[in-house]
Amino acid sequence: MKECPAIIAALPREVSGLVKGWESRRLPGHIFVYTDGHAVVACAGMGAARAALAVQAAMAAMPVTALVSAGLAGACDPALRVGEIVRAGVVIDSRTGERFDSSQYKQVLVTADTIASVREKARLYASYGAVAVDMEAAAVARLARAHDLDFHAIKAVSDEADFEVEGLSRFSDANGQFREAAFALHAAVRPALWNKVIALARNGNKALSALTAALNAELDWYRKRA
Repeated sequence: MKECPAIIAALPREVSGLVKGWESRRLPGHIFVYTDGHAVVACAGMGAARAALAVQAAMAAMPVTALVSAGLAGACDPALRVGEIVRAGVVIDSRTGERFDSSQYKQVLVTADTIASVREKARLYASYGAVAVDMEAAAVARLARAHDLDFHAIKAVSDEADFEVEGLSRFSDANGQFREAAFALHAAVRPALWNKVIALARNGNKALSALTAALNAELDWYRKRA
């Protein structure tokens, strides 16, 4: 059977550099699917429930042989810097305690229900040895296990262990989308946030460039096996 990886991300902007020129479809419920004949990319929003919808959409689009949880993540390890790539050998669901292992890599990624604060990132580092935290990988890993598919997690660090923008979680809507306009309005009238917002945008762009390069390399590996 031809290998076909499905890359599961939260938001289209996380994969925009990867899917340029691909066939794209927008499904009801803010679900986006991109295909190029060799792989499929799906985005349905932040969080476990939305990740499950993205997996469902990807599997409906093509005969998938592997699930790759991809996107931005917050560093829990103080040594990690913006733009560094995390390839998780262990994914832990912080809500259930479930552990998903891959012998190929050693880094620990923890999946949380909300955007992690500095305090929470420190707790995850101390409790689990987590190098980073995201909001979707455990859900994708659980579905990979259920469908007997290979699983990988590739994340780019967008915020370091000592960085947070207070209240950011409030701007996620019911579909797991980030309400950019609402956040911009919120920040515009709070000068104390301006430097952090500028840093957030700069760091996000750097992380997305690194993520795109890592995902292109991952897809090249699959194409060589075809």
